[in-house]
Amino acid sequence: MVHTHRPESDIALRVKAIESLLVEKGIVDPATLDTIIDAYEHRIGPHNGARIVAKAWVDPDYKQRLLTDGTSAIAELNLTGFSSEHMIVVENTPQVHNLIVCTLCSCYPWAILGLPPTWYKSFAYRSRAVIEPRKVLQEFGLDIPDDVEIRVWDSNADLRYLVLPERPAGTEGLSEAALAGLVTRNAMIGTAQVQPPEPPSTLAA
Repeated sequence: MVHTHRPESDIALRVKAIESLLVEKGIVDPATLDTIIDAYEHRIGPHNGARIVAKAWVDPDYKQRLLTDGTSAIAELNLTGFSSEHMIVVENTPQVHNLIVCTLCSCYPWAILGLPPTWYKSFAYRSRAVIEPRKVLQEFGLDIPDDVEIRVWDSNADLRYLVLPERPAGTEGLSEAALAGLVTRNAMIGTAQVQPPEPPSTLAA
């Protein structure tokens, strides 16, 4: 068997060089780096936000607490973490669609949504989300009817937002875990809607 190796990109080589230098000078502990990488690979990510959303969908009392005091309600699930210490949760309804942005840089609830996507950090998204949110959402494949109000929330270093998307129709019989599996990162930013599960495929005779 022939093994082929792709050359590493310039950015990957630069990161490795910087990491080696920081370790050599004793500025960074390799074990600490491994712990951080493990956390972002296995414990931190949008699956945490999906748990919060699914819990709110099946538990009306929790949903009320979440919308009243997002920070405390998220802490109930032990999901408070880096860059999500102060949270406001905004609910999508048939009348209102919410969209999250950080116009200054890329403030984002890392512990709940994981690493921010590249487009979230781009100047184009940060500026246009405020000026023409309906058009931006169309470019994400999301057509919001004209009679639905779009509210844009600007995150900052002290306060982050999370969208509570609408629960899709036809999911009444799903468990909380199954519901969480439907929730995407983009739906919790507001650039997508949660879709119902795909119906089982039928095999032709």
